[in-house]
Amino acid sequence: MDFEYSQFRDDLIKQNMKFEDLLKLLNQLLLYTNGDVDEALRWMTELDKQHHIFSDEFGFDDFYRRLIEEGFIEERDNETPVLTPKGEKKIRQDSLDEIFSSLKKSPMGFHETSHMGKGVERLSETKEYQFGDSPSNIDFVRTISNAMKHSKGDEINLTEDDFEVYQTEHLTSCATVLAIDISHSMVLYGEDRITPAKKVAMALIELILTRYPKDSLDVITFGDDAKAIDLEDIPYIQVGPFHTNTKEGLRLARQLLRKHRNKNRQIFMITDGKPSCIWEEGRLYKNPFGLDRKIINQTLQEAAQCRKDNVVISTFMIADDPYLQRFVETLTQTNKGRAFYAGLNNLGQSIFVDYIRNRRKNF
Repeated sequence: MDFEYSQFRDDLIKQNMKFEDLLKLLNQLLLYTNGDVDEALRWMTELDKQHHIFSDEFGFDDFYRRLIEEGFIEERDNETPVLTPKGEKKIRQDSLDEIFSSLKKSPMGFHETSHMGKGVERLSETKEYQFGDSPSNIDFVRTISNAMKHSKGDEINLTEDDFEVYQTEHLTSCATVLAIDISHSMVLYGEDRITPAKKVAMALIELILTRYPKDSLDVITFGDDAKAIDLEDIPYIQVGPFHTNTKEGLRLARQLLRKHRNKNRQIFMITDGKPSCIWEEGRLYKNPFGLDRKIINQTLQEAAQCRKDNVVISTFMIADDPYLQRFVETLTQTNKGRAFYAGLNNLGQSIFVDYIRNRRKNF
């Protein structure tokens, strides 16, 4: 094997470190600008004027050139920079890394249930062999040791009772729909709630693609209406002048989950407001004040239907609106689901803990 040596250059290492830091900052800004690369880069130049994020050794032009050379962005015919698939994947990776770095250390891997059975995750504990156990899970050391206890001389006589096998965890797959509220309140009063929601969605995609490949994830947005979106379109989600049609969001999520054969099916709903509209005879019936009984009843009927379909709803409230809390409490009782108050700073932690740890039971 041949090795090629070159002179150690501290300046190149510093440039690489600088590039990675700047790239993470750009990815954060891209979520704020709904994937608008040009606007995000303009924000970076403004930050540079105030905080000097670029240096003489590695300036803005160097950073922009690296983004293109490494395939994170590309220029269209009108020379407008846009994200590439590699750039979108990098946002997902950074979002996942950020959320996981804030979680307490805990065993993460496959989806676990509370009972032992056939699976691909081998445990250190063993048990006596039973008919149907996979031969590949035989603990040969323990098996031979058992046989030697009753064997005489140099011959080892194996009996069926000598065999021990490693215990395995029963693995499940899960179908999830992430429903994101895009009503106007998600950016109202100067508080940006949509960006943390998008970051969680990006991270959840990367988690499933890399660690739970047998799982499925669909993403929908709901405002006046509900719409399924492609996973690669998440950075570009925008809040509109919409009300909150929770019923339509649950209905569409339930329809999407019907296509999956997974025994475990769930809806993760991120919202900051009570239901305030429904479709009625082709027209939008809306009432932003209080809890409208007509809107609430129809939404709860949809939650009850989810329960009949064995679909569990986990609601993540990112506002402490008392009307929202009252509604979610009733929704949770109707669906036998779960509810969390998740501040914007720990939204990702709440969702990831629920997603990973609650694989221990069948919904």
